[in-house]
Order: sequence, then C-alpha cells, then structure tokens
Amino acid sequence: MAEPVTKEKMMIPDWTKLPEELFQTITNKMNCFDVVHARSVSTLWRSTFPYPASLLRSSYSLPTYPVEKDGLCSLEKIPFVLVIVPTPTGDESVSEFFMGLVGRDEAADYMEAPSPLQCSLKMKMEKSDPKWINVIGSHILSLSHQYRMVCWDPNGLRTTYRNVAILPLNREGGRGRGEFIVLRSCSYWGSLLVLTSAKRKWVPLPGVPSSSCTALVTFRGRFYASFSDERIYVIHPYSLVAVLLLMPPNFTDGSNHLITAGDDELFLVKKNTPITGPVTCRVCRLVGLEWVEVDELGDRVLFVGKEANVCCSANQLPDGCGVTGDSILFTKRAGEDTYLYKYGPPDVPNENVVGEWRSSRESRVKFLDSQETFAFRVES
Repeated sequence: MAEPVTKEKMMIPDWTKLPEELFQTITNKMNCFDVVHARSVSTLWRSTFPYPASLLRSSYSLPTYPVEKDGLCSLEKIPFVLVIVPTPTGDESVSEFFMGLVGRDEAADYMEAPSPLQCSLKMKMEKSDPKWINVIGSHILSLSHQYRMVCWDPNGLRTTYRNVAILPLNREGGRGRGEFIVLRSCSYWGSLLVLTSAKRKWVPLPGVPSSSCTALVTFRGRFYASFSDERIYVIHPYSLVAVLLLMPPNFTDGSNHLITAGDDELFLVKKNTPITGPVTCRVCRLVGLEWVEVDELGDRVLFVGKEANVCCSANQLPDGCGVTGDSILFTKRAGEDTYLYKYGPPDVPNENVVGEWRSSRESRVKFLDSQETFAFRVES
C-alpha cells in the first residue's frame, strides 16, 4: 500500500524542477562548497548539481628535462582549503581544523552515497589512505591553489617538485591567448628552469643565483623566487629578466617564507630561532621593488610552513574558533604544540627593540596529523 502524501510533504519544494534559467542563476551565486553541501542532500541533488570545477585537480602534460619526453611529466593544480569541523565533545573552547590539498574520488559520482549527508571531500593524512570527511555543519574556506610538478622516469619512479609556478601570457592585440609560462626549481640542472607553451622546451633561467630555489610564487603578473642564499628576485614573464629585491637592514637571519594575500599584498616572513632566548619572527610587505617591515597584518592570518604558505581573513572564520586576525601560525609536525604569533613588546626589555612578533600564548595549538593535510586543534 502506497504511503499517503501528507500536507507537510506537499509543501516541501523540489528545487530540481525549477526553470533552467532560474536554477542557473541560483547556482551562480553559490560558492563551491555551497554546491558540495547541495550535492550531499540526496542522490537526486547529487546528479543535478555538477561537481565544482574549482575543486577539481587540473593536470597539464609537459615534456621532461633534460631528456625531452612527452607523457612523463605533468603540472597539477590542486585546491587548498581550510575546514573547521564541529568538535565531537561540543566544547566551544576547542576547535578542530583540517587544512590542505583536496582530492576527489572520480568513482563517487557513480556510487550510492552511504548517507544522504555525505560530502565529496577527502583528506590525505600521514601514513594512511585518503579518508572521506563529512563536512555538514563545518565552516569551509577555499584558500588558494597549489601547483605540483610530477615526473616519471622510464622505470616508473615518481618525483614530485613543489616549487613550481605558472602565469598566463596575455599579449597585446589578442596574440598569445591561451599561452603560458612555467617556472620550476631544479637542483640538479640549475636553480630554475623555464618553459613556454609556444616552445614547450625547458631551459635554464639566466640571471638568478646558482643556489637552490626555496620558494616560488606569483603575484600581480610576476614571478617571485627566494633562494637558499636568502636573496629574493622578481622575474618578468615576458622578458625573463630577474631583478634583485631590496631587503631591510639587518634582515638576513632565518629562512624566507613568501605568502600572497590574493592580488592585494605579498608578505615575507622570517623566523628567528636562537640557541637561547625566545623564538621570534619578522614580517615585511612588498612595496615597489623593496621590502618594508610591518608590525600589523590587519584582519589577516598567515599560515606558514612546509606545505602551507597561505593567507586568509579572520573575518571569514567563525567567532570563538581561537584563531584571530593580525596573527601568524607556523605549522608543526604531528604531536607538537605551538601558539599563534602576534606583535607586541618584547618579553625581555630591550632599548633597541620596540616590539616583535612572538608567541602570544592566547590560544594553544596542537598538531594532530600532517601530510598533504594538516590537522590541528586550537584551545582558547
């Protein structure tokens, strides 16, 4: 006997039956994770909403170097997100975060979801297979994209290069549409290699140090490369001329971390780890062709580490999550504790130091796991 249709069920709208134009207008106003949530409502909605293109791992085939072979090298564009999940205990003073590269199970679209509330996000954790996480009720931010160069030798050995960047070449008069240029680090054959889509051939980039490249980012249509000798260069994508950037006085200790805040600002962070005394850091902002030291970041939060040199606005984070603006978080290994860095007067009075970036002790951060994804807990 068929189940009777109640008045309550009749009042529930079927959004999938909206006119196509109106449905498209609604989906255009949704961010990529709104679409993921919509897909998780039911199997029908999953088939109605296409998976967001911004969350897909794009891949571009490139030749290898120094022996030029097609099909053995690819450039991958991977989404990088921050997920704040509800804590199982419901303790409002504790927040748990996942931050890292997002993958997608291509077969998932052809399988029944194990639950009507299953979301298509998975995270790669240390020493484990990628796992699905249900992000219903979570707060999710799309931070950026990370590029990876993956190469295979004839024996099938895979090598991944993390310092790689790509820029489009939009020449005047419409020429160059669809063209691009790629820079990558290569410690064996030169500090930087360059390839254009027109020639599709890797060549060493002239005018840069022979030391290894430690960081490579793009900002406002230019490449910025940091080297192990602590020098930083800006590289024009058309002329390929490398120009040395000016550093503040006495700004030489510590490794360079380059972090872009969209197209608004480019930051340089240096962490100082003395044998004795507190660990501090210094922060600069790019102004023209030189770095200017700063003592505030506004509402921004800088995440700094091996896998994560990204920036987000604290205004996008939920209240009470323990992460506030004008702060820096250095990622750690699994099991280690740390604190957010904020600017303030030094712990030890020094007539030559007005203020410094140091551990604030406001919120304790414990790293739970790390690989392509960082999992950490913030205790306010």
